[in-house]
Amino acid sequence: MVKILDQEQAFGAPGIEPRWNHANKDAVGTAYSTSSRIWFTIWNGIVTEVYHPTVDKPQIRDLQYLISDGKSFFQEEKRHLITKVEHLWTHGLGYRITNSDPEGRYAIIKEVISDPHLSCVLQHTKLEGEAEFLSQLQLYALCAPHLDVGGWGNNAAAVEVAGKYILTAHKGGTWLALGATIPFSRFSCGYVGESDGWTDLADDFRMDWEFDHAVEGNLGITGELDLNSDREFTLGLAFGCTLHNAVSTLFQSLNLPFSQQKQQYLEQWTRSRRDILPLEKFSYDEGKLYHNSISLLLAHEDKSYPGALIASLAIPWGEAKDDQEQGGYHLVWTRDLVSSVAGLVAAGETDTAMRSLIYLATIQQEDGGFAQNFWIDGTPYWTGIQLDEVAFPILLARLLQKEDAILNFDIYPTILRAAGYLIRYGPATQQERWEENSGYSPSTLASNIAALICAAQFARQRGDEATAQFIEEYADFLEAHIEAWTVTTEGTLVPEIKRHYIRITPADINNPHPNENPNQGTLYISSQPPGKPAAYPAKEIVDAGFLQLVRYGIRQPDDPIIVDSVKVIDAVLKVETPFGPCWRRYNHDGYGQQEDGSPYTDWGKGRAWPLLTGERGHYELAAGGDVKTLIKAMEGFASNTCLLPEQIWDEADRPDIHMYLGKPIGSAMPLMWAHAEYLKLVRSHHDDRVFDYIPQVAQRYLGDRSQCKSLEIWKFNRQVIKVKQGQILRIQALVPFQLHWSQNNWQTVQNTPSTSTKLGVDYVDISIASEQQQPIIFTFFWISNSSWEQHNYQVAVE
Repeated sequence: MVKILDQEQAFGAPGIEPRWNHANKDAVGTAYSTSSRIWFTIWNGIVTEVYHPTVDKPQIRDLQYLISDGKSFFQEEKRHLITKVEHLWTHGLGYRITNSDPEGRYAIIKEVISDPHLSCVLQHTKLEGEAEFLSQLQLYALCAPHLDVGGWGNNAAAVEVAGKYILTAHKGGTWLALGATIPFSRFSCGYVGESDGWTDLADDFRMDWEFDHAVEGNLGITGELDLNSDREFTLGLAFGCTLHNAVSTLFQSLNLPFSQQKQQYLEQWTRSRRDILPLEKFSYDEGKLYHNSISLLLAHEDKSYPGALIASLAIPWGEAKDDQEQGGYHLVWTRDLVSSVAGLVAAGETDTAMRSLIYLATIQQEDGGFAQNFWIDGTPYWTGIQLDEVAFPILLARLLQKEDAILNFDIYPTILRAAGYLIRYGPATQQERWEENSGYSPSTLASNIAALICAAQFARQRGDEATAQFIEEYADFLEAHIEAWTVTTEGTLVPEIKRHYIRITPADINNPHPNENPNQGTLYISSQPPGKPAAYPAKEIVDAGFLQLVRYGIRQPDDPIIVDSVKVIDAVLKVETPFGPCWRRYNHDGYGQQEDGSPYTDWGKGRAWPLLTGERGHYELAAGGDVKTLIKAMEGFASNTCLLPEQIWDEADRPDIHMYLGKPIGSAMPLMWAHAEYLKLVRSHHDDRVFDYIPQVAQRYLGDRSQCKSLEIWKFNRQVIKVKQGQILRIQALVPFQLHWSQNNWQTVQNTPSTSTKLGVDYVDISIASEQQQPIIFTFFWISNSSWEQHNYQVAVE
């Protein structure tokens, strides 16, 4: 029977404003078994956010030890001790943490895993040092609950159960229980910054307060461990949906010897490697980053929603974030998810990718699209539209087919819906891959073209030649406009280079007459520091997204505009580090550590991204360049525990603010997109060809182009104003219609019924003769309600 103690409530409610923890993690871990629904992170020698029961729900801020002798000093692990984090094994996410007193008086040695089958983090702890000094030490476990993804509104209480005292916390339907294989000699629940254990001990080195409960606040729970019993013990942090569930899980988990738990944990991870390719010799760090990248990607899959992989077990600049921002990077982006599982496929593991493809099919929206990002149950978080994220599931389906992965699930309806979405709502995207601007993006166009060609292949395999041809022709339309939409002819960044790709040609997707001239338009860049301009000529903002055109086989690596664009981004975005080159996302980027090293808070300075070094590596391979240097660079950007950051510091060392050239800043680490890019680069190096290269795409656009159709497309969200002689003008609408049109100013009239497709698009093609000079004028008769459009449209011929 559980007895909740409620004699004395802590003072100081509700506590100081809660914050999350630093995002540049030293380690993340979970059991490979799906029955252990818990994930942990480590930063600066302590356990930080722990996720339960799903990979998108952090439940604590941190768990650490406080140390005192009760009279002369007080220390906390993360702030005062010297930390060393090591892997327990090559193939598994278990860690040994050694936190040492700067004066050499003692050390705390911890081994951290999760229970192989239960939702409990296990921290085996051993104190080392001179016996006389250790006899005076007082050791406290301090945990900061942030239940149900928030620091406010937590409740905590000490409980007595089965003759033992433990600490608990709860909010809503989530409970945690904290205890150890040795007893707590004293315990307290308090409000952070007012009556918690840290505040108590920092005052006079002693635990003066013993509050058995605290309610509705930002809380810390503290237990003094009875070192008279043993200086080697296991601390457990368990979670459950009820008090009894959490308490029972804790005791069940602590009941088994830690050595047995550790062995089972390792055996699980060892089984996960049965299909992994031995690509270590194509790395330059003895395969350390290669193997850890595989483990990390596997660990970021949820266990209740198979196939759902989040971007990172981190909250970027979490130390500056409160409850208002719940998302962090523990959300699903289809772009990041597909990149992650493609990285695993590159390493030889296809099961996860098959689960992910089915998962994506189940959360695809009715119109064929996908939310910008979403919780693992499919609930949208941000609601922007990114056309590349609609394209990526098609590319994943093609990858699995190429790998001969047997999928006993009909993915074709998902592919057809996604392809239809791209055709109906493109070509301009509301957001490109950096999630900020609307318009015509080289990287988005590349993914869309590649995906549509793959979708057409699926349609042809189903014997649907008409659908396959329609999809291919829309891809041809996109491909034929790439340079017109995204290449400036008035370049200024490198004086001698006038023609190069830009990041995006801004266009409002709600404007039926969008700007399509890359020499015009103003790009508004978010996250700019106060007083800095936010508006720039779009032709002067560049990124490396155009390299995706080479990756998929749409453009040759030696295409003159590609080559010149590479020179431009190297001049504007490239950063040299002690480990090798890295690139910023785009010039004037504001998403990154501030100039003085402070966390990004709505503004900052964009830093260099290691994943872009990986992307450049794929281009260099295609161009016959140096791949080894770029693989080595990515390995150098990784932490000592083989985690790749989202961003690195890209200036001279600043020891005063703990920033070092080529090393992580406060954004997310690990970033799964970066780890996936590394795996694909190693595989590409092994194969001597780009892993994401699609032969069918290259055959259509880099070989004999006679099969490509010369189209100009008019549709209600893009009412083109001119068409070239000799082209086909395709008029598209979303419902059946009859086109009432004339090519000689209504002197003669034609009525053409639309052709329906399986993609939610009807169309009429008008061949423009080489001698045609007068405009094409037309209107619509809508079949469904027998009504006229009541408006004439016109397209000039040139």
